[in-house]
Amino acid sequence: MIGRLRGIILEKQAPNLVIDVQGLGYEVAAPMSTFFSLPALNEEVSLFTHLVVREDAQLLYGFATVRERLLFRSLLKVNGVGAKLALTILSGSDVDDFARSVQEGDAASLTRLPGVGKKTAERLIIEMRDRLKEISGAMGLKPVVSEAASLAGAKDEAIEALVALGYKPAEADKMIRSVHASGMTTEELIRQALQRN
Repeated sequence: MIGRLRGIILEKQAPNLVIDVQGLGYEVAAPMSTFFSLPALNEEVSLFTHLVVREDAQLLYGFATVRERLLFRSLLKVNGVGAKLALTILSGSDVDDFARSVQEGDAASLTRLPGVGKKTAERLIIEMRDRLKEISGAMGLKPVVSEAASLAGAKDEAIEALVALGYKPAEADKMIRSVHASGMTTEELIRQALQRN
């Protein structure tokens, strides 16, 4: 599984981009929320990724934050929602707005998303409500695409590492937020979070 890519952006044509990782060009599809935060061509980017393997293709999807990827993966588990629709949902709604619509049972706002009809909206509300509770803490933070982007990247990596160690995403997010993270590396964040808990 390819979980993360760091390389140079060679091509950008929404929703697709090509990232050069040491001479190997990866084709990646990204939601518009990620696309808007991308640097210019020929600059370095780092994306969290999800690989979908089908009989006729291997498709790589890229996300600016762990929360976007968590939501994408949760959407794929919903009956009738494939990778293309999941990407469209993430392009039309940020993670917080989508979570709010699901938690409030607001089918009308979900049907405004391209490709989401009334039945799909109702299915999303029913099937995603419990999943959102599980990852609500990790999804509660808004993506950071300012000068603090590198710190946000370190925090996202630390959260992902704690989840891999067996912590629930919301618990991992809470642990990392409890650390005064100014200038810390991913490893330092993880070490501090584990020491405090």
